[in-house]
Amino acid sequence: MNPEIAIMGGSGLYALAGAAGTERRVMETPFGPPSDPIELATLNGVPVAFLSRHGAGHRLLPSEVPYRANIWALKALGVKTVVSFSAVGSLQARHAPETLRLPDQFIDRTQGRASSFFGAGLVAHVAFADPTCPWLRSRLMEAGRALALPMADGGTYVCMDGPGFSTRAESRLHQSWGADYIGMTQATEAKLAREAELCYATVALVTDYDSWREQEAGVKGEDIMAVLRANVDMARSLLSEAMPLLAGHADCACRHALAHALITPPRLVPAETRKRLQILIGAYGYEA
Repeated sequence: MNPEIAIMGGSGLYALAGAAGTERRVMETPFGPPSDPIELATLNGVPVAFLSRHGAGHRLLPSEVPYRANIWALKALGVKTVVSFSAVGSLQARHAPETLRLPDQFIDRTQGRASSFFGAGLVAHVAFADPTCPWLRSRLMEAGRALALPMADGGTYVCMDGPGFSTRAESRLHQSWGADYIGMTQATEAKLAREAELCYATVALVTDYDSWREQEAGVKGEDIMAVLRANVDMARSLLSEAMPLLAGHADCACRHALAHALITPPRLVPAETRKRLQILIGAYGYEA
């Protein structure tokens, strides 16, 4: 089985439902093991790979997730498209809990996370003005409309380190920027997916209003988990409906992101770096 579509499960979405022929694949990468073994299965007739971002039992903090290993493992399997699920807080009244959103922008406020495959003698600067794939979002919206899901396209996702939730001052600051959602994982993941030349989109599962509403006590973990159950049911329906729409996608600008991004001439790149990054750079004249 060579899946071209991967599903990255976030909070609440720890396994595939309705999948057939599941096989668990243990993988190693130059960046260590991924969060969990990768499940290979068929969903609505389409081969897929599934990876639980936080691992079985949700044991990894957002800043502990091995983002590079996760994306690398999917790339090594032949994946070309990643649908990523993320629980988010809402920074605007129009994004109510128990709705789904498809962010098209990120503000990255994380610190110290490894968010690039490059370095060690090879410099690359990928274009990231439009960090999620428009084609992929359009297909997901088509599936959402077919199911009459409470779903909308667009919006800005603020990515924070966590694991604590926002103070009221932080929440109001982010809201004042015009941001729409807040979470702890997606900007890091999206940057690496772009470097790996994968089509990537976030399905944001809105669970709460963060901490900006005076009349509320602020976000609590137990409240989020209750809303997540309803959101995950919608997410699973969306996935099944979307699979035939995503299969067989021939090409996209995302899949050529390194074409003009690699700066260091091949002759100056250390042999060890060329070997380690071969599945990313081999097609651009950087032979191992």
